[in-house]
Amino acid sequence: MTAGIDTPDRRGRTGLDQHGRDLTGNPRVRIKDVEVLSCDWYVLRRTTFDYQHSDGHWSREQRETYDRGDGATILLYDANRRTVLLTRQFRLPAYVNGHRDGMLLETAAGLLDGDSPEEAIRREAEEETGHTVGAAERVFAVYMSPGSVTERVHFFAAPYSAATSTTAGGGIAAEGEDITTVEVPFAQALTMIREGGIADAKTIMLLQWAALDGPFRPND
Repeated sequence: MTAGIDTPDRRGRTGLDQHGRDLTGNPRVRIKDVEVLSCDWYVLRRTTFDYQHSDGHWSREQRETYDRGDGATILLYDANRRTVLLTRQFRLPAYVNGHRDGMLLETAAGLLDGDSPEEAIRREAEEETGHTVGAAERVFAVYMSPGSVTERVHFFAAPYSAATSTTAGGGIAAEGEDITTVEVPFAQALTMIREGGIADAKTIMLLQWAALDGPFRPND
């Protein structure tokens, strides 16, 4: 008996090896097998499939996919004061891959955990920054690392002010979160992208959207 397949894993899941077996949207892809390599908190699978190339020939391929669920992120901005509210927290993967101290400046974000994208980002914004946002503007949804990670991230933006600050924020201590908020002038945030002070992809994408098509776009 295997946890996550025949018996429940630590999150109560079974049948994790069935995910992706019934895909039929692309006739050039024929799924042959799905193996679960790890199912601790997230799920690592190895999928074997036949792929028809552009010249017509078929080849047998294998790919590993890392499934951590979908997520959402939000840019909190004050258009009048021309500032954005970011978070700072320790990111081990960045630290072990060359970041000086692993402390990244980011937009508030988190996994959906069964909620709708907007419900999830309202929750995460309040937990991390202490701000209760009003109507959140949906910006776009993208696959952040489609070569290996299944996650699709939903991007939002919303204004913040002293009036929206309702809790202390800081994240969920029981989950090991230790988050601080950092208010940054928008022009400085763009400079930090150029100089490497902001190196998180979702944050860069939202800041560039804000400059090109969002609250800080040039007046027509």
